[in-house]
Amino acid sequence: MMDLFPFLAPAGFVLAFAVALVAGTIKGIVGFAMPMIMVSGLSSIMAPDLALAGLILPTLVTNGFQAMRQGPRAAWQSMKRFRAFLLVGGVFLMLSAQLVRVLPAQVMLLIIGGPITLFAVTQLMGKHLVLHAPSRRMEVGIGAFAGFIGGFSGIWGPPTVAYLTALGTEKREQMRIQGVIYGLGAVVLFFAHVGSGVMRSETLPFSVLMILPALFGMWLGGRLQDKIDQKTFRRATLFVLLIAGLNLMRRALVG
Repeated sequence: MMDLFPFLAPAGFVLAFAVALVAGTIKGIVGFAMPMIMVSGLSSIMAPDLALAGLILPTLVTNGFQAMRQGPRAAWQSMKRFRAFLLVGGVFLMLSAQLVRVLPAQVMLLIIGGPITLFAVTQLMGKHLVLHAPSRRMEVGIGAFAGFIGGFSGIWGPPTVAYLTALGTEKREQMRIQGVIYGLGAVVLFFAHVGSGVMRSETLPFSVLMILPALFGMWLGGRLQDKIDQKTFRRATLFVLLIAGLNLMRRALVG
């Protein structure tokens, strides 16, 4: 085991499995946050690029299951509805993936954490940002931003969730759309980081190993998510966004 994973001690595997399990459970409840939790948790016991590698395959597999929960036809309809977001986000993700080794981590975390924290706080205070109809211009802009930060951080969920929440998307549809968007983004992310060197022969087995606890956690979270109503789902989503945003800002400012 140590020969296969020289960058991580045995005790580190227990912690890594626990992080993936928690991340999968939260994802099963609200449909996102796996990359944020795994980046935050794994980077406390290993280098950031190894943490990024560890989340890529679990993110890909769990989003595939999430996208297909209501069947391929529903997933295809979601792809068509958000095709501009997917296309623009994919392009920006590929371009920004090459920044993973050069952009200061503190800058990256502030870029993500600041706007997300502000959005979650204002929404929870009752100052709702409501979009009564999808806007192609806003969809392209948010897709570009999500793809840009996702390429070098592995985290593109918060801007996507903020957009879907502002649209008032129904619970099951939002879960499915998130699965489609994140799943396709994870495919692009995988190939982007094959090119960047993050995903390589030394890190690929570790990423494969993280799939099992992530899937089991997602199953647990899905059982809980089926029991909550739309209002509770929305508040849970906003609380997870708030915690994630505050944690990203804490890491940027105090390490």
